[in-house]
Amino acid sequence: MFRFAKAAASVAGKILINVSERLLFLTNGPNFHRQYGNALLISGALFCAGVWGYVLTQTGITWNLSPIGKVTPKPWRE
Repeated sequence: MFRFAKAAASVAGKILINVSERLLFLTNGPNFHRQYGNALLISGALFCAGVWGYVLTQTGITWNLSPIGKVTPKPWRE
């Protein structure tokens, strides 16, 4: 039983050390999102808008958004 308790204490100690190191890094380490978050969000939105602007205006895709007025019924055959 002593070996089991010693092993359990060792594992718990390692877990506490890992958690404390992680918290130390989070509080003192670089904060990527605080530094670059807004710039990345804005640049991504501009890139997306630019790509869609190109697709809508330059590629010549016919979108066929609504069939109203474009679909006519066939004449009835008797």
